[in-house]
Amino acid sequence: MQLPSGVLPAIRRMKDFEKVLESNHEYIIILESRLVQLKSMIDYSHRANKKVFIHFDLIQGLKADEYGVEFLHREMKPDGILTTRGNVITAAKKHKLLAVQRVFVLDSAALEQSIKLIHRFEPDYVEILPGLVPEVIEEITGETDIPVIAGGLIKEEDQVTQALDAGAVAVSTSSRKLWNLS
Repeated sequence: MQLPSGVLPAIRRMKDFEKVLESNHEYIIILESRLVQLKSMIDYSHRANKKVFIHFDLIQGLKADEYGVEFLHREMKPDGILTTRGNVITAAKKHKLLAVQRVFVLDSAALEQSIKLIHRFEPDYVEILPGLVPEVIEEITGETDIPVIAGGLIKEEDQVTQALDAGAVAVSTSSRKLWNLS
């Protein structure tokens, strides 16, 4: 399974969830939820022909270990996960879930460390936050063979364009006004 290019809606609130289910987007990201709500959200999404990615680190009640990933895979059945944790990337790949490694690039040292972690854990995709620095997107795509998603602080159409032009395959955003960009 591959992520599409363009904008990936990232859901923080239930009213956004309802809105994205009515959209033409094939893929959605659930950023925050409680474990008790998650299965029904995934089930509703699948019934609406959406593929669902879960931000593993932000699910309240889910432990970030091998057993948490196994539970998520067997009981909840998302199509993929996002996480900052290397052990969760490894476990997700073991269970054939699409694994997106989130990296926060705050300075040169964080960039260097992020590239090392990307090489070590070999996620299917890397999400760079903040996604506003085209030079960083270019550097990570040049240093790895892993597709990049830009995310975080992207609020304007020209920011989406800059990230995609710099080599990102997609842009994740919770800004509803950007969800309809093609």
